[in-house]
Amino acid sequence: MGDYEEIFRASVADRERFWLEAAAALDWHRAPSKALDDARPPFYRWFPDGELNVCHNALDRHCEAGHGSRAALVYDSPVTGVKTTYTYERLRDEVAVFAGVLRDSGVSAGDRVVIYMPMVPEAAVAMLACARLGAVHSVVFGGFAAKELAVRIDDAEPTVVVSASCGIEGSRVIEYKPLLDQAIGLAAHKPARQVILQRPQAEAEMGATDVDWAAACAGASPAAPVNVRSTDPLYILYTSGTTGKPKGVVRDSGGYATALAWSMANVYDVGPGQTLFTASDVGWVVGHSYIVYAPLLAGATTVLYEGKPVGTPDAGQFWRVASEYGVRSMFTAPTAFRALKKEDPDGELARRYDLSSLKYLFLAGERLDPETYRWASELLGIPVIDHWWQTETGWPIVANPAGIELLRVKPGSPTRPLPGWNVQVLDGDGKQVPPGTNGAIVARLPMPPGALPTLWNDDERFVESYMSAFDGYYLTGDGGYLDEDGYLFVMGRTDDVINVAGHRLSTGGMEEALAGHPDVAECAVIGVADEMKGQVPRGFVVLKSGVDAAAEGYEERLRGELVQLVRDQVGAVASLKDVAVVAALPKTRSGKILRKNMRSIADGTDEPVPSTIDDPDVLEALRPALRKQ
Repeated sequence: MGDYEEIFRASVADRERFWLEAAAALDWHRAPSKALDDARPPFYRWFPDGELNVCHNALDRHCEAGHGSRAALVYDSPVTGVKTTYTYERLRDEVAVFAGVLRDSGVSAGDRVVIYMPMVPEAAVAMLACARLGAVHSVVFGGFAAKELAVRIDDAEPTVVVSASCGIEGSRVIEYKPLLDQAIGLAAHKPARQVILQRPQAEAEMGATDVDWAAACAGASPAAPVNVRSTDPLYILYTSGTTGKPKGVVRDSGGYATALAWSMANVYDVGPGQTLFTASDVGWVVGHSYIVYAPLLAGATTVLYEGKPVGTPDAGQFWRVASEYGVRSMFTAPTAFRALKKEDPDGELARRYDLSSLKYLFLAGERLDPETYRWASELLGIPVIDHWWQTETGWPIVANPAGIELLRVKPGSPTRPLPGWNVQVLDGDGKQVPPGTNGAIVARLPMPPGALPTLWNDDERFVESYMSAFDGYYLTGDGGYLDEDGYLFVMGRTDDVINVAGHRLSTGGMEEALAGHPDVAECAVIGVADEMKGQVPRGFVVLKSGVDAAAEGYEERLRGELVQLVRDQVGAVASLKDVAVVAALPKTRSGKILRKNMRSIADGTDEPVPSTIDDPDVLEALRPALRKQ
C-alpha cells in the first residue's frame, strides 16, 4: 500500500501543505497564501485569498505554453454523422468570441447564465465562456420538462439563457425551443435574451428576445479572461431534493479547479496529450467535471459523444470511439455496461476494434454489481474501477487511485477513501459502528476542495440537508459499511431520492405529478431494483371515492394519463412506466407512508415493520402488487 498510504497520511497530517502544493498546478493571478478558511463551520472556504480564471487555466495557459495545436475536444456524434476535433487554440478562440456575445448581452462577473443544450461542442463553449467572464453557469439537462426548467430559471435568475433548436435522443428529434418558451412563460423571472443554436434537424422559430448563435458570434469581438476570487462560484448545478424542490449545488472556482487537476493525474491517470472518454451528459455533474473541466485543466483531450451506448447504431460505439481516438481512460455508468452486456453478451463487437490504448474503465453513478464488474473485467482485461461520489462533492470520494497505486479490488466496493476524505459510518446516535455494520455514510468536516460550500441562496437548507444530522459531518444520504480493511461498501440511498441510470431523481417530484390527476386521492413512488437501470420508479395510487374504477378500460387509460403527467412535469428521464391502483397505502400513525418497507418488499429484502405502523393489514394487502416484477 506504500504510495497510497503515504499520500493519504500526508493529506491528513498537514492539510494546508498538501492542498497548497496541489493548487500550485494551476496558474493563479494571485497565488493563495492559505489553503483553508475554517472560521465559520460548516461554511468552509478554500484558498480564500487566491484569484484566478478557470477558463484561462483550461485553455489559454496551454496555448501560451506552446500546446495550442494539441487536440482539446473531440466531438463524435453517431446520431448526426458529424465528427470534429477542436485544438486548444481553436477552442480558446471560439470560447473567447462567445464570451464576447454574452458580454454584449449584458452578462458580467457574478451574473448567471442557464444553459439548456444537447451534447454538442457549443454546450462546452457556453460553459467555458461563462467561466471566462466570471459569470455563473447553470446547465440544465436537455431532457427536462418545461416546468422543471422554469423552477431553475426562477431560482438562478439568469441574465441570458443559451439553448439549441433541438436535441437528438436515439432516433428521435426533440425540439427544445418550444420547451424553453413554455418554461419562460411559466417562470416569474424573465431572462433578457435567449441565444439559440440552430441545428439542421429542426430549426427553431425565433422570437423578439431570441438571438441566433452564429449571427451573434459573427458580430462579436473576443473577451479576455476576468479574474475572480477562488471562493467565487463557477457554476450552480441543481440536484433533486426530497421535497421535490431542486437544490442548487454551488461549486467554487479555485477549490474545484485544484481538486479536478489533482484527480486527473492521481485517480484517472490521464495527463497532457492523453485522452479521456467520459460517456455522460453535460447536464450532470460527471459531464461538468470529467467531460469539460478536468480534462482541459490537465491539458488532455476530452471526447464529447452525442449518442447512446446501444442503438446509435449498435452496441459497439463505445469501442469504436475508444479505438478511433486512442482513449486511455473511459468513464461511464454501470447502466451503460448492463445495456452493452444485454445487446452483446459475448462481447463480439468489442473484439472488432483495437483497444490497446485503453488502460482503465471507470464506472460510477450507481452501485456496480459484481456481475457487471466481472463481465467488463473479463471482456477488456484491464482494471475496472468502481468509484463513488456525488453531485455535491464534484469529484470522487472513494476510488482506486490509478495514478498513485492500484489497490486490491473487492467486488462491490469502490475501495478506499481518496486523500482529503475522512469517511466514516455512524449509527443513529452519531457513533461509529464496528467494521461490517451498516449505517449512515458520512464525511468528517471539512471536506476537501471541490465539494459544495453551500446551496445557492439557501445556507439554511444547506445546513439542514447535509450538516444537521451529525455534528461535524457531511451526511451523504447513502448507507453502507466499512470493512476491517477500510474498504467502503455503498448499499443504497437512505432517503427518497432514487437513482435511475445514474440520474438522481426525486420521488417527491413524481408524486407531485401523480397527485395532480383529478382522480387520485394519494400516491407513493418508490425506486425498485432494476437489472438494467439500477433503479426504476414504480407508482402506487389510491383513487378518490366515487371514481368508477370498474368501468371498461378505465385502469389502462388512467395509467397512460399518469405516466404522461410524470413525463410532462419531470421529464422522460424519470422512466416511470408502472403505476398500480391500490386500496390504501401503508402508513405510520403519524401519517408517514412507509416507502422504505414498500421498497424492501419490492426488492425482496423485507425490512422489519416499524411498531408505529397504523394498520399492518394494509402492508400485507399491498405485498402482491409490490412483488410483481
